[in-house]
Amino acid sequence: MASLPRVAHVSHVSSRTLHVSRLAAAIQIKMPSLSPTMEEGTIVKWAKAEGEELAAGDMVCEIQTDKAVMSMEADEDGVLAKIVKGADAGAIKVGEVIAVVAEDGEDWREVAAAPLTAGSDTATTTTPEAPAAPVMSGGSTPGTVINMPSLSPTMAEGTIVKWYKAEGESIAAGDVLCDIQTDKAVVSMEADEDGIVAKILLAEGAAGVEVGVPICLMVEEGQDWKDVAIPAPASSSSVTSSPAPAAPEVASPTPAASGPPAGSEFIHPTGSGLATALLLTQYNINPAQVEATGPKGNLIKADVLKYIRDKSLPTPAPAEVPLPAGSAAATPAASAPLPVFSQETADFVDIELTSMRKVIAKRLTESKQTAPHGYSSATADLTAINRLRQDYLKSGYKVSINDFVISAVAAALQYVPQINANVVNEEPQFMENIDISVAVATPNGLITPIVKNANMKSVQEISAEVKDLAGKAKENKLKLDEFQGGTFTISNLGMFGIAEFTAIINAPQLAILAVGGGRTIIDPETMRPTTVMTATLSFDQRHVDDATAADFMSVFRSLMERPDLQYRGFMGSLKLDRVAATL
Repeated sequence: MASLPRVAHVSHVSSRTLHVSRLAAAIQIKMPSLSPTMEEGTIVKWAKAEGEELAAGDMVCEIQTDKAVMSMEADEDGVLAKIVKGADAGAIKVGEVIAVVAEDGEDWREVAAAPLTAGSDTATTTTPEAPAAPVMSGGSTPGTVINMPSLSPTMAEGTIVKWYKAEGESIAAGDVLCDIQTDKAVVSMEADEDGIVAKILLAEGAAGVEVGVPICLMVEEGQDWKDVAIPAPASSSSVTSSPAPAAPEVASPTPAASGPPAGSEFIHPTGSGLATALLLTQYNINPAQVEATGPKGNLIKADVLKYIRDKSLPTPAPAEVPLPAGSAAATPAASAPLPVFSQETADFVDIELTSMRKVIAKRLTESKQTAPHGYSSATADLTAINRLRQDYLKSGYKVSINDFVISAVAAALQYVPQINANVVNEEPQFMENIDISVAVATPNGLITPIVKNANMKSVQEISAEVKDLAGKAKENKLKLDEFQGGTFTISNLGMFGIAEFTAIINAPQLAILAVGGGRTIIDPETMRPTTVMTATLSFDQRHVDDATAADFMSVFRSLMERPDLQYRGFMGSLKLDRVAATL
C-alpha cells in the first residue's frame, strides 16, 4: 500500500514553478520534489527549445512524478540556454540539474557552453533534498512512512497544527489526516488510500519540521498496527523541539555563624538589584543575616554596605584570571560564581513567531525597502451608497460598504489600467484580468483571499464571494489559488474605528488601497450632517507617477459617490462607454 497524503485541493495534473539555483552566469533548474514520496522523476516533454525565450508563467516542461504528470512554469524571464536532461533521460533523481537558463541580457550560447560549476552536478545539491530511507526498529509489521510534504513552491518546513486521526483509527481515501501550516497558510492533507494510522511520530504543535521528515506511519487494513516498525530517531532533529537542559547543580550552603562557606551560591531575594547581589557574592554574605530596609522588605545596596561596616569585613581580593593553557603557573583560584536569578521575576514572555508571521514580516520589509511608496488620498461622500444599501436590504441582499469599495476599485482599474499590474524582473507586467486581493485578519496572521474577475461581478456576487473567502480564511481552509496572485489589494480597517491610514504595498503588485471607516461631518455647502469615508492609495513610485495615482483616486471617488455608475452593480444596465462619458 502506498498511503500517500495529498493536499486536499491539488488536482491530478497541477502546475508548479521552477526550482532554481542561481550561478554567476546562469540559473540552474533542478528536478524538484513534487510529492512527499517522490525521489525521482521523468521528463515527459520539453515545451521550450534551447535558445527560446521564457516569460514568467510559461510552461517549460512536464514531469512525471510517482503519482501524476505535473507541468512546471518559469517564475522569471530569461532564455533556455541548455537542456541538460532530455525527455529520453529516464529517471532523474531529485536535485539533479535538468536545464540552464540565461538571464536577460546574457548571451545564451556562452551560458550553454560554460561548464556547470562545482557542486552543481547530479548527486551533490538537491532542492529540496530527497530524504534518505529511515532506519526502522521495534515492531515487525512494515508500515508506510508519511513524510512532511512540500505544500507550496517556497515551503522548506512546516508546523503540524492538528491531527484528525488517532493511532489505531481507520482512515479512508479522502479523509483529512492532519492540518499543516506552511509559510503561506494552513493546508489540510488527505489520505488517498484506505488504511490504519499506526503511529504518530510528531505531535500537534511540532514546529520547524523540514520537508521530507517522517511525521506518521500507516499500515494496511488487517495488519497489526501496534506492532509497526518505527523509524529510529535521527542523529540531529529537524524539529524545533529539544530536551530540556538539566538544571544546574547548586551547592547547598553549610550553616555557619558568620555566614556560608566560600563558593556557596545564593538566590538573592526578589526585588534586590544587581549591585546588591554582587556585594553579597563578593563578600560571601548570607542575605538572611542582613536586615532589609527596602520597599516591601527587599534588600538594598545600603543594607549590605551597613552590614559590611558593622562587621568590619575585609575587602575581598580580586579574582585571579587563569593564564593561557601551557604556561607555567599555579592553578588559579576559582572565581566567585555569578548570582542565580529566579525566572519568576521576568517582566516579559518570549512568543515564538509562526512561519506565516515570519513570511509576512519578511515580505512587508522587502516591500518598503525595494518599492519607494507614494501616497494619494481622497474623501468620498457615502450618502448615495447608504441609500442604495437600504434598497438592497429591502430586496433581501445584505451588502457592506466594503463590497461597494471592491466593485468601485475593479471599475476604476478599467479606466486606469496602469495600476493593474505586477512587477516582474523590475518591470511592470500589466494584467488583463482584475483580481482584487482583500486583506483578512486571522488568528495566525494577515492573509489576502482573492475576488477574481471582480470587474465582471455584481455587488451581490462580490458580497457572497467575500463572505465565503473570509470564512475559509479564518478556518484556514483557503486553497492555494484562492490567496496566491491578485493584481490589486484592498485593506479596510473601518470596522475597527480607524478613520484614515496608509498601507504597505503587497508585492509584486503596484498599489494597495487603505480604506478608513465612515464618519459624520457637517457638509460646508448644505450645513447638514453627512457621512464620508477617506481612502489612501499607496503606490510604487518606480512605475506609477503622482498624476496616474490621482486619476485613479478621482475615478474611485466618483464611483463611490455615484454607485449607479458601477455598471455591474444594482442598476446593472449602464455600459462602460456611458460611465466613462459621465466621469
